[in-house]
Amino acid sequence: MKTKNASHLSLGAAPWKFLLLAVALLFTYALPVHADDHEAPAEEAVEEAGPVDDYNELLEAQGEYAPAYDFFTTSMLWTCIAAALVFLMHLGFATLESGLCQKKNVVNVLFKNVFIISIGVITYALFGFNTHYPGDFNGWFSWGSMIGDLNADGGNTWGYGGLGLAMTGFGDFIFQAMFAATGATIVSGAVAERIKLSSFMVFTFLFVGVAYPVAGSWHWGGGVLAEAGFKDFAGSTVVHAFGGFGALACVMVLGPRKGKYTENGIKPIPAHSFPMAAIGVFLLMFGWYGFNGGSVLSAEPSALGLVFTTTTLGACAGAIGAIIISWVVLKKPDLSMALNGLLAGLVGITANADVISVSGALIIGLIAGGIVVVSIVYLDKIKIDDPVGAISVHGVCGIWGTIAVALFGEGDFSLGTQIYGAVLVSAFAFIFALVVFYILKAVMGGVRVSEEEEERGLDISEHGQESYGS
Repeated sequence: MKTKNASHLSLGAAPWKFLLLAVALLFTYALPVHADDHEAPAEEAVEEAGPVDDYNELLEAQGEYAPAYDFFTTSMLWTCIAAALVFLMHLGFATLESGLCQKKNVVNVLFKNVFIISIGVITYALFGFNTHYPGDFNGWFSWGSMIGDLNADGGNTWGYGGLGLAMTGFGDFIFQAMFAATGATIVSGAVAERIKLSSFMVFTFLFVGVAYPVAGSWHWGGGVLAEAGFKDFAGSTVVHAFGGFGALACVMVLGPRKGKYTENGIKPIPAHSFPMAAIGVFLLMFGWYGFNGGSVLSAEPSALGLVFTTTTLGACAGAIGAIIISWVVLKKPDLSMALNGLLAGLVGITANADVISVSGALIIGLIAGGIVVVSIVYLDKIKIDDPVGAISVHGVCGIWGTIAVALFGEGDFSLGTQIYGAVLVSAFAFIFALVVFYILKAVMGGVRVSEEEEERGLDISEHGQESYGS
């Protein structure tokens, strides 16, 4: 995102003061409110079900069309719907990135997003899923096989995960596969308008196919972070910070777009379509209900209701936080900051959506919205050119959301463990991306297009196509 007049912080009379007052009143009312009772229905259900280990025992006791089977069927349906919603997020990313880039690079942005989801799902099927969830391993690394193994030992039946995972093996795969490509999608926005397509495609294959499953196995696969008690509900660190800090490494190697930073200061490169960008953000928020809601891994009612509520409140508070801070810094209400604030709130809430109260969700989102504005302004000052604000939204706010688990989560969470997990995954993504980019730079004749190609636009120079007809 582009910013201007960031160095002047005058607090003169302005409409943002009224917003600040409104937010203060809102929080005064909301702070006493807690979601202390949200787990009670689940506890009662377990007590009624009795001492059983899996659905097969329930089925044996209750009959073929028992409540247990109905719950499994509903949960499996919700998992598939959630997977479809997460897939829709890729349309959101494509639309957001297209809107915030220049008209001459829209085809290139859309092409990259098509490739990312396609190669992401294929690599996840070939080896990613069973690398991500390797079973018994040393906690750091175990190379996986194809998902065909899910057919063995009842993997495509309702006994796949027992009571703790109400889905089949293939249901589990397709939901997780939609996550896998997100890291590279985050990188795509940050490196837009100057990266060689061939270099990016090779990078995507390695980042999605190799790096993400390994990092994910540390937490969700029962690895070192899981053993340490690290908490990341739906991926503030494992997905978003992973992508954000991978993007930071790539941008540092690429350098800024031509003409962005001059002797006279920062030269804004305007977005070609704010309507497209806004549509993309709202599509992302819509898909986020699958991202966070699907991470419940069942259709358990009280958990879904809580996660949907905290996700929504975090997003909305993030937008308000960004609006207030950007109005102070920029002297005008900035749409790009408001959009990124909404996304920042979503990223911030993703690690903790299942363990926080209403007031906690509002506070986390509000702070995330402020953080993203400060981060975008700062990165611009040190000449880190990120056309869409991906590093700030996903990387910085991903770290914040992970730390917020220990600060606001209703449970016994260690601040040290949360920081350790966030740093470990972020550092791994940064180093992996940095090494891969330097190797690509050496063996593929560079990772950046020529100045002439950049000036002409990647749509023509890389694809020989224009995004809009005459």
